[in-house]
Amino acid sequence: MEWFEHLARLTEQKVPLVLVTLLSVRGHAPREAGAKMLVTAEGTLGSIGGGNLEATAIALARRMLEGQSRAPQVHTLRLTEHAPAEHGVQCCGGEVQLLLEAVVPARPTVAIFGVGHVGLALAKVLSMLPIELWLVDSRADMLGEARLQTLQNTARVRVHHAPILDGMVNDLPAGAHLVIMTHDHAEDLFVLEAALRRGDLGFVGLIGSAVKWRNFQQKLLQQGLSQADLARVTCPIGLPITQSKAPEAIAIATAAQLLPLLVVAGAAQSSGGADSEWSIADS
Repeated sequence: MEWFEHLARLTEQKVPLVLVTLLSVRGHAPREAGAKMLVTAEGTLGSIGGGNLEATAIALARRMLEGQSRAPQVHTLRLTEHAPAEHGVQCCGGEVQLLLEAVVPARPTVAIFGVGHVGLALAKVLSMLPIELWLVDSRADMLGEARLQTLQNTARVRVHHAPILDGMVNDLPAGAHLVIMTHDHAEDLFVLEAALRRGDLGFVGLIGSAVKWRNFQQKLLQQGLSQADLARVTCPIGLPITQSKAPEAIAIATAAQLLPLLVVAGAAQSSGGADSEWSIADS
């Protein structure tokens, strides 16, 4: 199996790894430039030549996985009997450069609670991004295949029909962003309260007016939530770039508000293409 097939499998399984490439070779070395190896916390796939060269690369890669920095690294190693050799002597006589790139198999997650007119319009916009897109609604007809067929396939879309929506909040991964726009203010309130009680989510947006938000704040305070909790909520949602209340306009304004959060996440994890299923870290 080729290295890129292993890479696809491991990233699909969300296994963090480092891609090691033999970047350049001067003189004699066990492998030619371009040879690659995948290093995970538990094992390796492929080879860049064995011996001290490979053992050193594995040690560097695992140190990278354990650390906070995800910036690519370049290391120069000499293959002579006089060079430092913690894992055994290699006297090929050459010199090689190694490129180490951390691969973080993650996508930002955005969950839309309520896939009515505005929710569907927002889903259409966000489906063009390389994200995990959760569509959650208590009404099965809002999630029909025919209704969702216009969504793009860049996003990985997960559809959830859940009669009790607040329970779905607990299934979201840490750091997920959510936008609450159901057809029922009671559902909105239940979802919002569940989101605020988690404390580990990202953007929490609520569609509605300032009056709606004031009423919700009173009820949430009565349920024991704090002002600090309420400060995590964005309401109304959307950048103030239009006065239009058309679903498409609200969707674009809300997507624009979310985009910096998603781009920051992608920039921190990816130097790959926008349609990647995985990310190569560069910061």
